[in-house]
Amino acid sequence: MEPLTEKQIRSSFVNCTKGEAARLRLPLDFTDLPWEELDFLGWVDPGAPLRAHLVVPRAEGPLGISLRVPSVGRTSAVKSSLCQICLTGHASSGVTLLAAPLAGARGREGNTVGIYVCADLACPLYVRGKRQPKLRAGRYEESLTLDERLTRMSDNLDAFVNRVAAA
Repeated sequence: MEPLTEKQIRSSFVNCTKGEAARLRLPLDFTDLPWEELDFLGWVDPGAPLRAHLVVPRAEGPLGISLRVPSVGRTSAVKSSLCQICLTGHASSGVTLLAAPLAGARGREGNTVGIYVCADLACPLYVRGKRQPKLRAGRYEESLTLDERLTRMSDNLDAFVNRVAAA
């Protein structure tokens, strides 16, 4: 991913107001991000831990999605969970349900779409083996190459982002 400026990030959001985008806090390590290892930028807002943000590179420019942790928590006895973007297995606390308001009028009416995703939104680092989940058997043995896994992750993310932005 090409490095982005704060202005590019804030102007990329399609499912929140300009005021909300102006108030969001960038990742604490923004100046030290490993851009060359990121396929998208994802972070939990340091000032509002129940909010998260994704910025995905697109041909027409970056596209930002604002996400929220739903008010009704997930209550499950599941010992492990799988991220729907990168397919990394985590202890149940390593995956969280995030809900994105749809873009446009449907989002203003309260319509959302959800996805179970790595709680730290570090999917590109998990796929590349730069970060390991706490679950012992976190990354299942696969016959796919790194490029194929990155393509799959990108396709999964694009499908979600397209559902949010298409509204």
